[in-house]
Amino acid sequence: MNITFEERMRESINRPRIYFDHAATTAPRAEVIDVVAKILREDFGNPSSFYNEGHRAARLLEDARTTIASCLDVLPEEIFFTSCGTESDNWAIKGAAYARQGKGRHLITTTIEHHAVLHSMEALEREGFEITYLDVDHRGMLDSEKVRDAIRDDTILVSVMMANNEIGTILPIKEIGAICREAGVLFHSDGVQALGAIPVHPQELNTDMMSFSGHKLYAPKGIGLMYKRKGARINSLIDGGAQEKRQRGGTENVAYSAALAKALEMSLADMEHESRRQMVLRDRLIRGVIERIPHTKLNGHATERLPNNANFSFEFIEGESILLFLDKLGYACSSGSACTSASLDPSHVLLAIGLPAEIAHGSLRVTLGIDTTDEDIDSFLFDLPLVIERLRNMSPLYSDYRRGKLQPLIPEEGSLDLKIDGSYGWPS
Repeated sequence: MNITFEERMRESINRPRIYFDHAATTAPRAEVIDVVAKILREDFGNPSSFYNEGHRAARLLEDARTTIASCLDVLPEEIFFTSCGTESDNWAIKGAAYARQGKGRHLITTTIEHHAVLHSMEALEREGFEITYLDVDHRGMLDSEKVRDAIRDDTILVSVMMANNEIGTILPIKEIGAICREAGVLFHSDGVQALGAIPVHPQELNTDMMSFSGHKLYAPKGIGLMYKRKGARINSLIDGGAQEKRQRGGTENVAYSAALAKALEMSLADMEHESRRQMVLRDRLIRGVIERIPHTKLNGHATERLPNNANFSFEFIEGESILLFLDKLGYACSSGSACTSASLDPSHVLLAIGLPAEIAHGSLRVTLGIDTTDEDIDSFLFDLPLVIERLRNMSPLYSDYRRGKLQPLIPEEGSLDLKIDGSYGWPS
C-alpha cells in the first residue's frame, strides 16, 4: 500500500516517539534515578565536613570510586570525578601540557577528535605549543605507525579517542599506547563513547589517562570521570579546596557520582548481550537503508565500529532537513555531534575521512540504545525512504541529476564496505 509523507505524519501523532540519538545522551535508568533521589533526601552532607552527615557522604563517594575502579580494573586512587567528559579532556590535555612543558611543547592528536580535544589543542597552540594533527583513512581508522613516525624528542602527549562519536569507528589505542609507552610519552584517550558499549580496561589499553562521561551510559548529565594512572603527573585544571586528592577543587557531586557507579555496574553486567543485540539491529538497519534508498553511503569502519552506531550520507539533500522531517514523524536523530549541532558547517569528521562538503552536509547519525526494538527499526526503514524521497523531490540538485545535468558522487546502488550479515565478532 502506497502512503504519502503527509499521511504518515498524521499517523505519527498517535505513535510513541522513537529515540535514536543515544550517542548524544541517554535517559537515566530508573535504578540510577532512585540512587540520586535517595542520596539527595538522606545523605546531603558535604563529604569534607567533620561530622556524621559529612562522613556518610564521604563514604558514599569513596564507595562509588571503588566500584568504578573495580569495573575498570584500576586502583581507586586512579579515579577522579569531574563534571563531564569535556572537563576530563581539558584537564588531561592542558594539565599534561603545562606539567611537562619543560621537557617539550609538542603534542599529537587526530583530525577526527571530539571538539573538547581539538579546541583544547587549539588553545594550547595559541600559547605557543605545537600540535600535529594526524589524518585518518576513508573509514576513520588511524594507522598506529603514523603515531610512531610523528613522535619527536620534544613530544609530551598523544591524545587519540577510543571510538569516534560520529561515525563509530573504533581506533587501535592499545597499539598506540604501546608505542607511546616505549617512547616515554604520556597517552590520553577520550573513551566517552566506548564505555559501556565495548570492553574498556585502561591498563590493558596502555593508557595513562582516559576521559568518560556519565550521561552516555544512562547516568545523569553533569558527572564525568578521569582515569589517571598512578605516577602520571599533570597540573590541576580547577583550583580550590583539597577535594579529589587536592587535584580538582570543588565540592564533590556525591549523588551523581554514586549514580554513575550504579549506571556503569548495570551497563557492564549486560554489556556483551546488549551490545550483540544492538549490533544485529544496527546491521539490519544499515542493510535496509542501503537497499531501500539509492545514492546512499555508510560512513565509518565496516567492522571496527561501535555496536549501536550507523552513519549515512544521502546525496542531493542536507542533513538538517532530514532531521526536521524525521522529527515530524516522531524520530529523534542527529546529523553529527550534539556539541556542534548549532553549527552550519559540515562535520569535521566527515570532511576528515574525505567526503566532499556537499556529501558531508547530507549526513544522518542513528545511534541505538537499550530501549531500541525490532519494531523501531521496521518503522524507521518504512519512514526514512519517504523522507528522503520527499526532500529529493524538492531539491534542485536532484532535479539536475534526473535531467542528466549532474553526475552523482555516490552510485545509485549505494556504498558499503562489507556484506552486512550480523555475524562478525564482538569488538575487542
